[in-house]
Amino acid sequence: MIDYIKGILSELTPTLAVIEAAGVGYAINITLPAYSLLVGKEQQECRLYTTEIIREDTHDLFGFPSKGERALFDMLMTVSGIGANTARMILSAFSASEVRQIIATGNAKALSQVKGLGPKTAQRVIVDLKDKVLKVELEDGAPAGVALEIPDMSSPAMEVKEEAVGALTMLGFPAAASGKVADKILREDPTLPVEKVIKLALKML
Repeated sequence: MIDYIKGILSELTPTLAVIEAAGVGYAINITLPAYSLLVGKEQQECRLYTTEIIREDTHDLFGFPSKGERALFDMLMTVSGIGANTARMILSAFSASEVRQIIATGNAKALSQVKGLGPKTAQRVIVDLKDKVLKVELEDGAPAGVALEIPDMSSPAMEVKEEAVGALTMLGFPAAASGKVADKILREDPTLPVEKVIKLALKML
């Protein structure tokens, strides 16, 4: 098992980080909190705690900025009906501390906002994890929602939309539907950073 990967951040998108370590580039699936913490740090050294998902047809790495967030991800995947992508969506729609509180307080309504869950699956998550989730220690100083400054460009909202749609498409959502939702969100507030657009879209698609 790979506990963590430490190296140079060579590429970064809202859903994927490529870290070069010892001459090998590791493509690591990430959450929006991880993206928020890594943005602007390209070509710098970073570290992500990883979980490997190995199946017959795929070998994926998922990375997190802290052991606590990784523990939540691993815990979510123990619930029947929750796969890696759904667990990542949960940890992208809410911060790690929010996920822990939502489950601990039995807030199935909030959890069911995440695409692909639904009331029954959300309730199953709470039943299975309510007594376990508070044992997960979340490190201080690793906030999930770090706001990004939008760079000065001729059409920032359009670039944010394109990046958000690209990330949502990688998560399995249709490009056309993702584009419509991103348009709606950016019409209401064209100054939103890309990870905020994606987070809102995950609750609307």
